[in-house]
Amino acid sequence: MKLIDLHTHSLFSDGVLLPSELARRAQVSGYSVLGITDHADISNLDHIVLRLAKVCEQLSAKGQIKVVAGIELTHVPPDDIADLVKEARALGAQLIIVHGETIAEPVAPGANLAALSCPIDILAHPGQISLTEAKLAAESGGYLEISARGGHCLSNGHVALMAKKAGAKLILGSDAHAPGDLLNLDFAQKVICGAGLTEAEAEAVFNNADELADRIMQD
Repeated sequence: MKLIDLHTHSLFSDGVLLPSELARRAQVSGYSVLGITDHADISNLDHIVLRLAKVCEQLSAKGQIKVVAGIELTHVPPDDIADLVKEARALGAQLIIVHGETIAEPVAPGANLAALSCPIDILAHPGQISLTEAKLAAESGGYLEISARGGHCLSNGHVALMAKKAGAKLILGSDAHAPGDLLNLDFAQKVICGAGLTEAEAEAVFNNADELADRIMQD
C-alpha cells in the first residue's frame, strides 16, 4: 500500500513548516504523494493557491515525492462555498477540500451540504454528517474523510457508518500541522480500523487515496 496524504498544512496557514520542509519530512517518512491544503477563505485564497502552485510544481519536479497544491476552504459561509470553489480552481488549485462540520469547532450548519453540492475533492472531518449528505457524496464522487487529528477524529465511527450505508468513498487525512502529525502506514491503518472498518475496507481507503491522487495528477 502507498502512503498518500492529501490533507496537510504549512505555515501559509496554521502549520509550522515551510512547504519544502513539509514535503521533505513526508518523503523521509515514506510518503509517495503529499497534498498541501492550507486554510483559506476569501481573504487569502489567491495568496495561498498561487504560491503553493509554484512551490509544489518545483518540488514535484525535483524530488522523490509528488506534491499537490491544494486548499482547505475553512469556516466559509455555506452560501459562499460554491463561488470560492470555482475561484480556487481558476487560480490553479489541484485539490479542493472543504472544512466540514466537525464536532470540534463551530462550523456553520449547512457547510457539509453546500460543499457536497460543489465539485470538491474531499469533505474534511464532516462530523455528524447525515445519510442524505453521505448519499450526495456518493453521487458526486466526493470523498469523505476519516481524520487522524485529535478532536476531529471523535466522529470517525459515525462518518464511516454513514459512508458505508450511502456507498460513499472514504479517504484518510492526517490534517498534519507539525512534523509529529505525519503518519506511517501502521498508524494510518490503525486509525482507519479504529473507525470500525475491517482490514479489507481499510485497504479500500488506501486505494481511494491512490485513485484520487492519480486523477489529480492527470488533470
